Amino acid sequence: MVSHSGLLTVMERAARKAGSKLRRDFGEVEHLQVSRKGPADFVSKADQQAERTLVEELQKARPDWGFLLEEGGVIEGDPTKPRWIIDPLDGTTNFLHGIPHFAISIAVEEPLFGGSKREVTTGLIYQPVTDESYWAEKSRGAWRHDQRLRVSARRDLADCVIATGIPFMGHGNMAEWTRIFGAVAPSVAGIRRFGAASLDLAHVASGRYDGYWESGLQPWDVAAGLLLVREAGGFASDFRGGDQAIERKEVIAGNDAIHSKLHKLVAGALR
Repeated sequence: MVSHSGLLTVMERAARKAGSKLRRDFGEVEHLQVSRKGPADFVSKADQQAERTLVEELQKARPDWGFLLEEGGVIEGDPTKPRWIIDPLDGTTNFLHGIPHFAISIAVEEPLFGGSKREVTTGLIYQPVTDESYWAEKSRGAWRHDQRLRVSARRDLADCVIATGIPFMGHGNMAEWTRIFGAVAPSVAGIRRFGAASLDLAHVASGRYDGYWESGLQPWDVAAGLLLVREAGGFASDFRGGDQAIERKEVIAGNDAIHSKLHKLVAGALR
């Protein structure tokens, strides 16, 4: 059985504690569907409570580390130390509608070169409903529990299932997405949209999806997932093929061949 670091033990313990509460709250969501205001308010509280649990647990273990949080924004820590990047409930809309596809995402970002640059070195994505825990540490590979993960070996887009996110009310660039979809769809076996970027990337890392593209993403959506893909032998970039996926809020991911082919299609669609 593979062993991971003490840091990942801390992360998994925090995620499981928050996840048990989300699992309990998820069981209550269906009873709130009769109220227009009730479900959204309930889910917001579940989201915030999960984040509080994560912060409390992680602060106990690393009290001088900072946080970048989806709900709570930035909590300053020692700038010479790592910081946590956390999405306490990725897939909120799924959660609200009783769809069992959501996750907790935790990444560790370490300062480099005296703090002028930062790098994600540890990531954990936990799916409370299925009790699946995906994790990666830099140079130690990507794993689901104690099973080593590898990206898909498919080389031909015609055999591939590709994941994406679709713009919706007030979010994303529909015209841009439509151009990319028009370029990708005729070339692939299928396109899927499940509504949780962290799990999309975990599934690329595990070979369930052959590739992925999406824009309009926040650091907490993808920080852990990008590390998973790379440690599973895959490639992840921005739409230009560079290493600014977090900064530019856009991702293309897959194995070397599929990443290259997707990049050509995306770049061509955006010319």
